[in-house]
Amino acid sequence: MAKINSQLSNDNILLRKPEPEDLDFLYSLENDTNIWWVSDTRSPFSRWQIKQHIENSVYDIYTNKELRLIITDKHNGKALGVIDLFQYEPAHQRAGVGIVILQEYRNQKIAEQSLEIIIEYCFNIINLNQIWCCIDAKNLISIKLFKKFGFVKTGELKEWKKIGENKFEDVYLYQLKAMH
Repeated sequence: MAKINSQLSNDNILLRKPEPEDLDFLYSLENDTNIWWVSDTRSPFSRWQIKQHIENSVYDIYTNKELRLIITDKHNGKALGVIDLFQYEPAHQRAGVGIVILQEYRNQKIAEQSLEIIIEYCFNIINLNQIWCCIDAKNLISIKLFKKFGFVKTGELKEWKKIGENKFEDVYLYQLKAMH
């Protein structure tokens, strides 16, 4: 397990809030139709919408009930992807988690390192009881990643996502509980 410091980072990866300079990166990422199936996106985002999202990210997870962090290479400052906490429920001490790594940086353990850092943040800084994610049944790489960190499949949503004309796909619910 890598050493995680107080800045939401390890030796290689920094998770940081979006900056105005991230507009082009986020615009490109959010409008990449190859990954829309992961987030259920159905229409493109405007630069104005992305800019508004960046401006609203000045608030914390307690205000917005979500937190988007840019996965950044600590050595060169390059944005590699994003990791999100969403549907934060402080009364129930839980949040959803999602991660996207740019195609050219996949298979380099960036998702693993980022997930490890965010798990530490969730359980030891904002004191969540659990984090969860929904993963398409066909997304075996994500299933393997989340299972590696102890996420357990706790539900199956049958024919949950429409993927074509009269074609639907199952989605799995995975949860990770804090070790109290």
